[in-house]
Amino acid sequence: MSDVTDIAFRYMLAKYGKNRENKDKVVFWTEFVAADGLADKLGRKKLAHILKYKERERPIVAQVFGANLENMKKACQYIASLGFDGIDINMGCPDKSVISQGAGSALIKNPKLAREIIQSAHAGIKSAGLNTPVSVKTRVGFNKEDIDNWIPELLKEDISALTIHLRTTKELSLVPANWELIKKVKKCIEKSGKDILLIGNGDVASLKDAEDKAREYGCDGVMIGRGVFGNPWFFSGRTASEEHGYFSTEKFLVLAPSRSQVSFDAVLPSIKEKLEVLIEHTQIFDEELAKPKHKGFDVMKKHFKAYVNGFDGAKELRIKLMETENSKQVEKTINTFIKNNKLS
Repeated sequence: MSDVTDIAFRYMLAKYGKNRENKDKVVFWTEFVAADGLADKLGRKKLAHILKYKERERPIVAQVFGANLENMKKACQYIASLGFDGIDINMGCPDKSVISQGAGSALIKNPKLAREIIQSAHAGIKSAGLNTPVSVKTRVGFNKEDIDNWIPELLKEDISALTIHLRTTKELSLVPANWELIKKVKKCIEKSGKDILLIGNGDVASLKDAEDKAREYGCDGVMIGRGVFGNPWFFSGRTASEEHGYFSTEKFLVLAPSRSQVSFDAVLPSIKEKLEVLIEHTQIFDEELAKPKHKGFDVMKKHFKAYVNGFDGAKELRIKLMETENSKQVEKTINTFIKNNKLS
């Protein structure tokens, strides 16, 4: 998720969500980065912040998109040299600007190029003297479901994992994800005779829901993302919601429930704790991204609503936070709120 799953956001998820039991089962993806931008030294310098990560985030996968074979090779050579645990090629993004480049989900309509892109990724990794695994994230079709034609083409190439967003490009996120289609994709993998991990994506309501879906539909994991907004405790199961007792999400995790059980009896975070963690998140963002001028502080503000909601005075506090310009102002605003409301 562009401008969301940056190093500050992932750090918070790793610190508060990963633990001894799940640390090897929760896999992080970076924001996606353009292969074209990584093809030369100047572009790499501009985009370096996207590929920054800390060791505590591992396992971590770099996500890349593009339609130029030579640039994909150069990009993956560079990415592999940075020590990522995997490289994921995005062939599912529905953004018009990405599609206009022939990249993202546009590759669903061009399976020949899609296969060549995977081959170029491997060529780049090999030229770096490494063997970093390559995976693909895609959708079930472009204008309509086309699994039987599209997925077998990808499976002809050397990929370690296949993530399926269970909607077409045309559907965006406007209709419910069709999880029944996982079974159809699974049959394609079985028919290929290859050992490829299958990861489902779309409309996951909670950590428990992810576990249930993996069992019910027989996939190896579930990819999660949007619902972790304001909830760095997501993977520890600490944050409650009305429907399931846990917070919702949609793209960030690979959970292999067959290998372990997840405990959901942790004490839920208090309002004060959530606000103090927001201060910490903002400070890390400022230090890693805002101060070096990689991103404007407004990018951080999209997290405010997610952290600050569901309690008396939340709306008023959010309005004040939206007027801040740095982490010091955020800290002062929140500490004043905590003091005035006698939160403990």
